[in-house]
Amino acid sequence: MKGFIFDLDGTVYLGDQLIEGAVEAIQSLRSRGDKVVFLSNKPIATRQSYAHKLTKMGIPTSVDDILNSSLIVARYLQNVCKKEDKVLVIGEEPIRDELRDHGITMSENPLEVSYVVLSWDRQFTYDRLNDLYQAAIRGAVVIASNPDRTCPLEDGQIPDTGALIGALEGATGKPIELVVGKPSKIAAEAAVQHLGLDYEACYMVGDRLETDIKMGNDTGMNSVLVLTGITTREMAKTSEHTPHYILNSIKDIVNL
Repeated sequence: MKGFIFDLDGTVYLGDQLIEGAVEAIQSLRSRGDKVVFLSNKPIATRQSYAHKLTKMGIPTSVDDILNSSLIVARYLQNVCKKEDKVLVIGEEPIRDELRDHGITMSENPLEVSYVVLSWDRQFTYDRLNDLYQAAIRGAVVIASNPDRTCPLEDGQIPDTGALIGALEGATGKPIELVVGKPSKIAAEAAVQHLGLDYEACYMVGDRLETDIKMGNDTGMNSVLVLTGITTREMAKTSEHTPHYILNSIKDIVNL
């Protein structure tokens, strides 16, 4: 039995466009007894919406088979927060909902928080940057949901959480403390534990060298790059993060 950890954007679909062969590939893996989980760094949608989207596209998926950076942040904070700790969230409603569901106390006052969750926020403003900065310089631990600089769509790319990380680091002159989404070992552990397999039996399949492939390589998984997202074969040849396998698309995954 093998475990397959699939990225979503750029791997299974691009925006609302399903990648050709994805349905058949995942169906084949499941029918032969392999395990499948979906792991996305994208924090601006709920796990329920991901499950609904995949199911509608022809890939029957339950919420339990979706892991995303919002869930991983929430679980991490559950483990580290004391009862009196409060969290400032730079992010949209889906990640806030996940934190609420996990009992995390949030505050909009940067002067009283112990932690900051820095996530993708398409309404990010200078005032929010200042809140983020004030909390950080007063010692709040900054946790980023994901490091992605951009998110791929059908017609190009748009700025992602990495752009906001850059804004904070530019103001403080210091790197942030922690990223919990891919390529972190925290994210890898969440996926492997969900599958119930050893790292060596798992394949991390994605389109990003610096997140998907790096995480697979760093944790002893089999890393599989697909060329349907932002990475080209030429980029892979010159990267420090060398995938074990390069496929034109997800439809070739059954041939590994």
